[in-house]
Amino acid sequence: MSEHTTLSDLEAAIDNTFATDAQQASVDVVEPGIVTAVETLSMQQALNRALAEVLEGNPKALVLGEDVGLLGGVFRITDGLQKQFGEDRVFDTPLAESGILGMSVGLAMAGYHPIPEVQFDGFAYPAINQIVCQVGRMNYRSRGTMPMPITLRVPSFGGIRAPEHHGESLESLFAHVPGLKVVSPSSPNEAYHLLKHAATRPDPVIFMEPKSRYWQKGPVDTSADGYSPEGSRIVREGKHLTLVAWGAMVARCLQVAELAAEDGIDIEVLDLRWLKPIDAEGLAASVAKTRRAVVVHEAPLTSGLGAEVAALITEHCFGTLRAPVERVTGFDVPYPSGDLEDEYVPNIDRILFGIQRVLEYRRG
Repeated sequence: MSEHTTLSDLEAAIDNTFATDAQQASVDVVEPGIVTAVETLSMQQALNRALAEVLEGNPKALVLGEDVGLLGGVFRITDGLQKQFGEDRVFDTPLAESGILGMSVGLAMAGYHPIPEVQFDGFAYPAINQIVCQVGRMNYRSRGTMPMPITLRVPSFGGIRAPEHHGESLESLFAHVPGLKVVSPSSPNEAYHLLKHAATRPDPVIFMEPKSRYWQKGPVDTSADGYSPEGSRIVREGKHLTLVAWGAMVARCLQVAELAAEDGIDIEVLDLRWLKPIDAEGLAASVAKTRRAVVVHEAPLTSGLGAEVAALITEHCFGTLRAPVERVTGFDVPYPSGDLEDEYVPNIDRILFGIQRVLEYRRG
């Protein structure tokens, strides 16, 4: 997809992907006569399933946004929901993000649980006033009498070679706002459970979906047995160094860990999941074991969330760290479009070089 790709081209590409790569949910049979609740779903399917179950379980839950109704969303996350639950509960809005969030605030004040969508992360900027001044503060300034149960879905990050403003990494902006919680799933199973959890909270949650992973397929355990939606999660055990990431970068870090293992380097990968509040205890426990850490994210380096993660690691593990915390990030430039994305997003080589710098560090 070129740098001059239009939104119509992008939607056509998405439709083609779903048409050629569609996979029906499958049920895994462990033993004859014993059927588990594990299904193979793409992240898009897992999010769609989670929204359907939230709408079914809570008559006050509403889905709203640009083209989320009849079209089913530009990424088809809301596909079929309007037909299933009606136009009063899944409905399109004007092309005005400030209006979408302003309407959501009013709905929340009236006792509903709105689940608004902004089509792309870059489209959230026009709604920053509503997000910061109303969504994040209403519960505080009403002294707890007016909760804001809003779950804002934000297709986030890069990786799809979209036009400008269609790929951003806004986690540090959202995480800096008091009153907001921020979460980003990294797999279909995480997307399913974290969205269901977020959409039942009394607090406003910014749900950052890694759009480049929408087509990733994986096992989804809909039973939720033993699943904890809180805190961080170790997705790969290791002993030499901890890679900390979230969203789309978790899968990339797992690739890096496999390559490093070929050289005898045992990497632990920590999926931070919650970017606000950060699981400081889980983070510290992992780094205290490995004594080295590299943080990977797509946002620019300066004032990125990696700085907060590095500070927490230093505060909790200063006495045991064998090297400074390394950050492998995007650059301090506007998030690029099209083919330039490959030069901006942390790739395998850049992460491996970051690991090498940490492992080779010697004091003095």
